[in-house]
Amino acid sequence: MLSFFKDYKYFAIVLGILSIIIISIFYSILKVDRVLPVYQPALVNAELVDSTIQYKKKYHKIADFSLTNQNGKTITQEHYKDKIYVADFFFTTCQTICPLMTDNMYQIQKEILNDDEVMLLSHSVTPKIDSVAQLKRYALKKGVNDEKWNLVTGDKKQIYALARKSYLAVKDAGDGGPFDMVHTENFMLIDKKRQIRGFYDGTKTEDVERILEDIKTLKKEYK
Repeated sequence: MLSFFKDYKYFAIVLGILSIIIISIFYSILKVDRVLPVYQPALVNAELVDSTIQYKKKYHKIADFSLTNQNGKTITQEHYKDKIYVADFFFTTCQTICPLMTDNMYQIQKEILNDDEVMLLSHSVTPKIDSVAQLKRYALKKGVNDEKWNLVTGDKKQIYALARKSYLAVKDAGDGGPFDMVHTENFMLIDKKRQIRGFYDGTKTEDVERILEDIKTLKKEYK
């Protein structure tokens, strides 16, 4: 009888080990990596989207652009070709949410400084005020690395169209004045196909951490 139980004990141990191995194999086979959503105008808060594209449910991409950065250099979509990047809208004289957003963008810059796949792009919503010289002063003050992070100014209509029709990122005050574009705290994560893959609150530290994790997730799509 004792011999039987002894043999049974060894059998149970072997069976347990085999069960763990089998479960691990099935888990590996069935495990699906998290995939970030692709955001479309129809799925985003309508206040942030131009009325002409609010119906659009697929094929949305960031439009071509030509703007000027803090060094007076023309920046186009070609500078972000095959790059993942984080974009936002700000202005240098903002005293409310912009300092927090810029500080948090700087934190992202520190984490991606040696990552050739990832860049940053900040658009001024007051381009008449934010001249190249003004952007340069701001960039130096905020520790902007010119190789990783472009602060851009340019034609207000183009910036407005990018904000409302491409990045789906800002509200429209609609008064036609110099401050008729009400920027928000949004950070947008853009993939290598120029698609929006995430929206984040640029004033929150926890959202910065989420962006960094989502960048890692997104990079897996290209391996």
